[in-house]
Amino acid sequence: MRVYTVEPPALDALRNAGIDLILGTTNDDVAHLAASASNAAFWVQTNVKPYYPDVKIKYIAVGNELTGGAAQSIPAAMRNLNDALGTVGLGAIKVSTAVKMDVIANSFPPSGAVFAQPYMTDVAQILATIGAPLLANVYPYFAYLGNPGKISLSYATFQPGAPPLTDSGNRLVYTNLFDAMLDAMYAALEKAGAPGVRVVVSESGWPSAGGVAATMENARAYNQGLVDHVAHGTPKKPVPIEAYLFAMFNENQKTGEETERNFGLFQPTTKAPVYPINFAGSAAAAAAANRTHLRGSRRLHLRI
Repeated sequence: MRVYTVEPPALDALRNAGIDLILGTTNDDVAHLAASASNAAFWVQTNVKPYYPDVKIKYIAVGNELTGGAAQSIPAAMRNLNDALGTVGLGAIKVSTAVKMDVIANSFPPSGAVFAQPYMTDVAQILATIGAPLLANVYPYFAYLGNPGKISLSYATFQPGAPPLTDSGNRLVYTNLFDAMLDAMYAALEKAGAPGVRVVVSESGWPSAGGVAATMENARAYNQGLVDHVAHGTPKKPVPIEAYLFAMFNENQKTGEETERNFGLFQPTTKAPVYPINFAGSAAAAAAANRTHLRGSRRLHLRI
């Protein structure tokens, strides 16, 4: 699961549940954490120590999709938090940051991708040093929405029959957009001198209502396709992918585009499924192959 802020009732509910967790700092926290080691130490003492190890905090995400000048503080905040965790014996918790795809440029073909901002090279090198993954929010839906004339819906939603695309740089063949986007992130990491850094897909999903191609049929096709696909990896990295579906519930009170309120697997009031998703088949396939990185793929997006 993933939560974006420290909400004590949610964390208390997760005690002894055995559920791995991505715990987020807010974007407003990042500059404060970057400013001093003592700020980071206080954050860890206040927001991590009271819960760990009863709550299985696996990663701390320093901000989510932070952009502009504020993003320059991410590397310092990551260093300070990592040092603070190590000082109190919590070095098993890995510090990262969650980024969206626009941190890379030249994303197609995937082999041509590079990080668009210098701070991301610093992030990549920190991750390599501390042995943490990069958290990436990967949304083929938005890529399709931006270029429906060149991207087929079947290619974007894991459906059969989409013409495969070949990367001219390395001759790898792509049968779906998700793999191409994820391998672009890996290519950018390589160019930043961090070829060993793993990418965890910290968000992915498809809306079921409210806009272009936002239907229950397309949402189910994408999310079921993702659940079934992650055990197999990408053409560049044919190893299991750790991925988190966005989101557990439709966010009926969220502002903005109608699609933003319809990414959930469940209705927020009745808790009824928006459409059926089968997690069992994917988990069984992963177990049979002795692949341990396939998680439940269900991510909780809390809005209080």
